[in-house]
Amino acid sequence: QVQLVESGGGLVQAGGSLRLSCAASGGTFSSYAMNWFRQAPGKERAFVAAISWSGSNTYYANSVKGRFTISRDNAKNTVYLQMNSLNPEDTAVYYCAADRSGGRIRGYLYDMDYWGNGTLVTVSS
Repeated sequence: QVQLVESGGGLVQAGGSLRLSCAASGGTFSSYAMNWFRQAPGKERAFVAAISWSGSNTYYANSVKGRFTISRDNAKNTVYLQMNSLNPEDTAVYYCAADRSGGRIRGYLYDMDYWGNGTLVTVSS
């Protein structure tokens, strides 16, 4: 019974920043790779960022590289996504997901074992 709960979404102007959080419970958080995905209106769910179990390795989609930063605090069972320089193309529901293969950060949707319900990020022009 692993539960992931995202928070921090909202409305922001282009060029602004948001920090998303994902709080985990019911599992061994520190052994999981953690990932962020997003689903924009009319599009398929897409990979955003991943972080290995220890936080020592990260991987980003090219579309967010240099703008977004994924991090984790295993003592708090929480993973974060700092989003800077947002643009309207970043508008999406952002989902937190856990992969029990803790060192795997390749960003494949079908690798994920647990999902949160998402938090909406809307970036206005």
